[in-house]
Amino acid sequence: MQLNDRKIRILQAIIKDYIDTAEPVGSRTIAKKYNLGVSSATIRNEMSDLEEMGLIVQPHASAGRIPSDKGYRYYVDSILKKEPVSEEGQNYIKNLVNKNISQIEYLMDETARALSAMTNYTTFISEPIIRKTTLKQVRLLPLDDISIMMIVATGENHIKHYIMPVHDNISETELNRINEDINTLLKGKTRDDMTDEVISNLAKATREHPELLKPMLKNIKKTITSAESVQIHLSGEKNILDFPEFSDIDTARTLFNTLEEKEALLDIIGDAGSGKTDISIGAENKLEEMKNCSVIKTSYKVGDDVYGTIGIIGPTRMDYEQVISVLNGMAKNIENIMNSPPKGKKRAIEGKDKLNE
Repeated sequence: MQLNDRKIRILQAIIKDYIDTAEPVGSRTIAKKYNLGVSSATIRNEMSDLEEMGLIVQPHASAGRIPSDKGYRYYVDSILKKEPVSEEGQNYIKNLVNKNISQIEYLMDETARALSAMTNYTTFISEPIIRKTTLKQVRLLPLDDISIMMIVATGENHIKHYIMPVHDNISETELNRINEDINTLLKGKTRDDMTDEVISNLAKATREHPELLKPMLKNIKKTITSAESVQIHLSGEKNILDFPEFSDIDTARTLFNTLEEKEALLDIIGDAGSGKTDISIGAENKLEEMKNCSVIKTSYKVGDDVYGTIGIIGPTRMDYEQVISVLNGMAKNIENIMNSPPKGKKRAIEGKDKLNE
């Protein structure tokens, strides 16, 4: 479909005004606000043509026009200039997200919150999908006479910590020995490498404290499973309530319930790794509950073949130009953080200790 320059400018004006006001746009409003150099009557004729093409609709007989899903799609595909985020904006994004974060889940949470604050929409981020997780380090740290903390880190800096009970107080010397032995056994191992022989050698390493073996294996398996499954971080769900499209309590509740279901979120996120910005508008979304929403998402890459997805959920009249620019800037920032060589030691994990590189 090809539009002449006048129709393009009128469609742009309708979309811009409707994004700003959430009110149907009339020909007089366009004539007064957008200086197109033509009369209201000419604008009305062009709007009639746009309506026949299905790019705009008239919600009420006496109202102006609003963009249709098809109109937004034409705007996104044929009119919108996808500009990169400005240098100033990129610096702002960098300052929002702490570069020293050593745990992926904290980085994802902080990024989701920052993106939601910048756009006023709902944001989602999936942690990197790791196909073959290796163990990087296991640390046992004393807490008190009856418990120790176990920290498990994967090669991709996916970190979990657990509290394990002990029957007797373990000396620092003994704990250091156990640390050294289990890391010699486990460093670089994958889940498939946890053979009976490895488990037998772990039992020998913890022979003085056999109560450690079972929870240790459970925690290692839990960490690897967590790293290899899709973990999703949401922020700004309540931002939806700020938009009149969701002022109806039943509509808002239905959307909230959808966002709480992991299977629905996985359907929204789809497969990561395309490297392109993907935009689903209104009825293009697979889920019926998302028909009043647009979803804009892109992927970020860690290393050679590890991907995650970052995206925005908002009303169909969202500010596409701003969202695409900020979203791509944020994805780039995540890549820079996660692909940058570490400097020195990572930040202390809840003040307990620092992991060696």
